[in-house]
Amino acid sequence: MELTKQEQSYLLKVGENIRKYRNQTGLSQDKFALKCKLDRTYISSIERGGRNVSLLNLRKIAKACGVSPSDLLNY
Repeated sequence: MELTKQEQSYLLKVGENIRKYRNQTGLSQDKFALKCKLDRTYISSIERGGRNVSLLNLRKIAKACGVSPSDLLNY
């Protein structure tokens, strides 16, 4: 499925938010992925706006960042 420019922009913003909060934890993508119990390449792809992350994975990521899922979705 091809994304619209608005959808791609939203995914990029969510990825930037995740990267910002991950960096605040001081964890590398590898260590962060382990904490989330997700693959590092998956985290990398999300942070680059290349993935439409599922709600359950967004919840895992938010928990690992110590924030609410809504913080990650803030546009």
